[in-house]
Amino acid sequence: MAREINVTKRATVHTLGCRLNQSETNLIRDQLVDHGYEIVPFGANADLAIINTCTVTSSADSKSRYAIRQFTRRNPHAITAVVGCYSQMGYKEISQIKGVDLIIGNHDKLNVLDYIGEEKNEVPVIVRDQMDREDFTITIAGDLPFTQRANLKIQDGCDFMCTFCIIPFARGRARSRDFQNLIEEARNLVARGVRELVLTGVNIGTYHHSGKRIIDVVDALDAIDGLSCIRISSIEPTTIPECLLERMRNPSHSLLPYLHIPLQAGSDHILSAMRRKYKIQEFLEFLAKATAIVPDLCIGTDIMVGFPGETVTDFEQTCNVFLEAPFAYCHVFTYSERGGTIAAKRADHVHLSERKRRSAHLRRLSAMKRHDFHNLYLGRELSVLFENKREGTWPGYTPNYIRVVIPSAGENLANRRGMVRLDAISADFVDGTLIEMID
Repeated sequence: MAREINVTKRATVHTLGCRLNQSETNLIRDQLVDHGYEIVPFGANADLAIINTCTVTSSADSKSRYAIRQFTRRNPHAITAVVGCYSQMGYKEISQIKGVDLIIGNHDKLNVLDYIGEEKNEVPVIVRDQMDREDFTITIAGDLPFTQRANLKIQDGCDFMCTFCIIPFARGRARSRDFQNLIEEARNLVARGVRELVLTGVNIGTYHHSGKRIIDVVDALDAIDGLSCIRISSIEPTTIPECLLERMRNPSHSLLPYLHIPLQAGSDHILSAMRRKYKIQEFLEFLAKATAIVPDLCIGTDIMVGFPGETVTDFEQTCNVFLEAPFAYCHVFTYSERGGTIAAKRADHVHLSERKRRSAHLRRLSAMKRHDFHNLYLGRELSVLFENKREGTWPGYTPNYIRVVIPSAGENLANRRGMVRLDAISADFVDGTLIEMID
């Protein structure tokens, strides 16, 4: 257990990157609260900052450095701890930033409070032990009310070793969270008011602990009283069992009809160069099966643009696959060279201006497909779990991940479900009308 800290009382936490980082930052925030800290917004005056960084692209590195400098310039006397993926891989660059006290990699990031001293360090203390391959538990803290969906970390690391990806080096090899430990945290979150849990990890479909697989996780979560919705974050296509689709189809099960499955490229030539574990035809066959089994299924994807050796023909194939497959949207990632990866050593890099051009084109296609997907549901009534009030409206998501906004009502709708008629598309969301509250 972390030792008691009695000096610093105003703390801020800041997350860059993925849902897994968000999940870990919330765990750190709960530890801070348990130690008597007042949590203040990032950018406010604080005595301590814990910045959870990302290194998936060079742009992510830059954003991490900017966030660190932003805090240290405003709070030159505060203790600044930088943790996470960029701390693991880019600790030398971080150590050159004036005002940084601690640089802690992924192995010890959740123990950051053990390293907080009473005064600033003359030089940064660097802790970046190699990640082990053992399954893990997480210390559960916190009892503050929670009125939004929460991320639940069930897995970490990856063994797939795609040629463009630095994450296996930043987070280590695949390992799973103790089954009872994750269920204990889920019960804690539900007791604090959480209605929807999002399962997170680096490669969550590979979850395996004491004979339990991801299907056992979702079934155990479904049995928790008070939990209305379970959503799966990004999951690799080769790790999705058909029984998971059966749970999505079952209206009495809490697992929602939503999948985010990275495609990365629509060309077998590029997929092979990336060391992805499928061919396009296999991917399309899975999508056909999934949409046949699960009514109203929303499928999103990730696509990387400008991977080394990607020709105009390869990119056109990717666009055609995206348009013809039952995707509702895609997240577009412009290829970024990462030192230490196989892809970065190739000589046939696509010019940056061409990568940007292709990315802009694919983003336009994604906006069209999202509009078409939303259009399918206009006039229908779907349940919506509302989030906190925002700019005079109540936003929320349908089970199949359509963002819906309704005008502000007199009563507080935060963290409650209602039936909403979807009326009109507005940018990347849908305006709706509340028909009735469910609970």
